[in-house]
Amino acid sequence: VVEPVNGFCTKKEYQRFLQQVPEFEHMLYEDGVTIIKFWFSISKEEQRNRFEARRQNPLKQWKLSPVDEKAQELWESYTRYKEEMFSKTHTTFSPWILVKANDKQSARLESLRYMLNLLPYVGKDTAQVPLAHDPNVVTRFHRRMIELDL
Repeated sequence: VVEPVNGFCTKKEYQRFLQQVPEFEHMLYEDGVTIIKFWFSISKEEQRNRFEARRQNPLKQWKLSPVDEKAQELWESYTRYKEEMFSKTHTTFSPWILVKANDKQSARLESLRYMLNLLPYVGKDTAQVPLAHDPNVVTRFHRRMIELDL
């Protein structure tokens, strides 16, 4: 999404990417690879707040790049490309998993629960903590979704 919004690739290159992603992911799936594509979604206001907090914190200033600095003014373009990417790369074997991430801690914990619930491992059946994720935080992308950044 960053590449076409910021002109780091041509429209032709981006269209090729959208075509090749499902093909590549399907090859991985056929080889037994589990693919989990998380999209951590935040509101425009939350992004603004996080960027401002980084600007003010000398220990986190390094996280801000020129691309980040332009993100707020390019919000609509990012949204358009993101929605196109979801619609063309969301498949049954490699779905997009959307995470409401305005609350960082909840987003991280619920994503881990989603992953732990999905994957097989020793001790899963005897886990002492609930593994079911909160569907109000983590959900699959659906083509009929209207607003993704809540």
